[in-house]
Amino acid sequence: MPHDISLISTIAAAFGLAMVFGLGAARLKLPPLVGYLLAGIVVSPATPGYVADVGLAGQLAEIGVMLLMFGVGLHFSLADLMAVKKIAVPGAIVQIGVATLLGAVVAMAWGWDLGSGVVFGLCLSVASTVVLLRALEAKGLLKSVNGQIAVGWLVVEDLVMVMVLVLLPAVAGLLKANTDAAAVADAGSIWGTVGWTLAKVTAFVVLMLVVGRRLLPKLLWWIARTGSQELFTLGVVAIAVGVAFGAAKLFDVSFALGAFFAGMMMRESEFSHRAADESLPLRDAFAVLFFVSVGMLFDPAVIVQQPLKLLAVVAIILVGKTVAAVALVLLFRYPLNTALTVGASLAQIGEFSFILAGLGVALDLLPREGQSLVLAGALISIAANAALFSAVEPLRRWILARSELARRLEMRDDPLAELPTSTDRRVLSGQVVLVGYGRVGRRISDALRERNIPLVVVEQNRERVEDLRREGIAAVSGDAMTAEVLVQAHVAHAAMLVIAIPDVVDVRKMVQTARTLNPAIVVVLRTRSEAEAQLLRGENLGTVFLGAEELARGMTGHVLEHLRMRPVPGSPPRSSVAVH
Repeated sequence: MPHDISLISTIAAAFGLAMVFGLGAARLKLPPLVGYLLAGIVVSPATPGYVADVGLAGQLAEIGVMLLMFGVGLHFSLADLMAVKKIAVPGAIVQIGVATLLGAVVAMAWGWDLGSGVVFGLCLSVASTVVLLRALEAKGLLKSVNGQIAVGWLVVEDLVMVMVLVLLPAVAGLLKANTDAAAVADAGSIWGTVGWTLAKVTAFVVLMLVVGRRLLPKLLWWIARTGSQELFTLGVVAIAVGVAFGAAKLFDVSFALGAFFAGMMMRESEFSHRAADESLPLRDAFAVLFFVSVGMLFDPAVIVQQPLKLLAVVAIILVGKTVAAVALVLLFRYPLNTALTVGASLAQIGEFSFILAGLGVALDLLPREGQSLVLAGALISIAANAALFSAVEPLRRWILARSELARRLEMRDDPLAELPTSTDRRVLSGQVVLVGYGRVGRRISDALRERNIPLVVVEQNRERVEDLRREGIAAVSGDAMTAEVLVQAHVAHAAMLVIAIPDVVDVRKMVQTARTLNPAIVVVLRTRSEAEAQLLRGENLGTVFLGAEELARGMTGHVLEHLRMRPVPGSPPRSSVAVH
């Protein structure tokens, strides 16, 4: 049997070198993605020695893109996006516009034409989903308000880029510098093509939201009922790849968009967590191949030959995008910590940039030099991202210590940071202060309101606070760790503090601050793990509720109640006559 098989050799070289370089990157406290990109550079045509099959690597990378976006969809909730839509949608669009403008101006200063500049700027405008999610998970911020804003922002960026990928081939003729009279005359047909493309994308989205939302969870349920582990894994992968391929063939949308919507619709299934766990090894494996294939397209010579151009690219990614994001978040009256976290989250580029750069080269809209600059900028920005995240809190303290403007912005009047003067005085004494209005907080709030128990909600998501006030619920926007926010919630006169968020780190500070203001206050906490529950109980912070314990207690109560109502064998039947 011959062993000179390009597919096997490409996979073997990619995995082997990715493991070596990824381990080296991890030892240097860098994201493993940096190692994967370096592995691709080693086996690329631009470096001596073994050269992997670029074509095969590209196809494997497409599968990686599908599975990556499928995973993003599994963890993404449309409700989460809607919860931050007022900041995520305009923020993402404005930041894309700023980065595209900066990239286009710089490219035209180098002598490139307008079309090349626009494509180049778009490549620098969108952050990497993989890098962002892994950074937020590492810092424990994925479920926080800051994490939700960053993820929602990035999802909007991804959706815009998907539209760009769909529309770019149709408008390529208009963007080229050598557009002749015939092309201009044909502009009407081009815009007709654009309209038809948008119609097909809209049809796909509607189909997924109406049909896919019902069909895919049921399909997963039918597969799960078989009890076969391998069939379930196969079903998850088949749905991800099948929907992505079908979307591309039938609706001319990208693999990425198709896979993303497949994951988002499957999130509606009760088996979504299992699906995410089962597909994780394949997602990780093909993600590695994706980044290796990207590294294979990189020409290291650009670092030596064009250092000033590379410096400009890195400045746009790390400084231009960050400043734009921070300014926009502050404009929406979010605190400085949120602004810096979102800015650090988006100060990198990744998979969509690579895909767009490749398409730009294929359409003759972007020179090869531009693709190499994009890849080099991605490599540097990804490597620097971990350091940026670590610098958020020290930078915040440094800015507040030295900037009067920053302190004024932090302490500025915010209508949502204090209760309205029209608030009913009955909810300001003997009330329950509820921190967090997620799934748990919402259920607690509903139960308290049904019993007419006074309630004040403290929530960091400004849009939720606005919604609560419209419903007539007293709510304050801000971080419950700060004394100012708890003072606004009138915790000094409250009967109870209920912390419905599972963040153990923040909980200690919240309880300490609340007891400083009200030593007699009763505290109720929630947590996710048994170890955390033991720690919190040992510190006597309050009554701690653990999800698994409460589930077991509820199920046990139901079982005992059911058995109590059943007649015991051999015993006389219970009389149905009530004794008064």
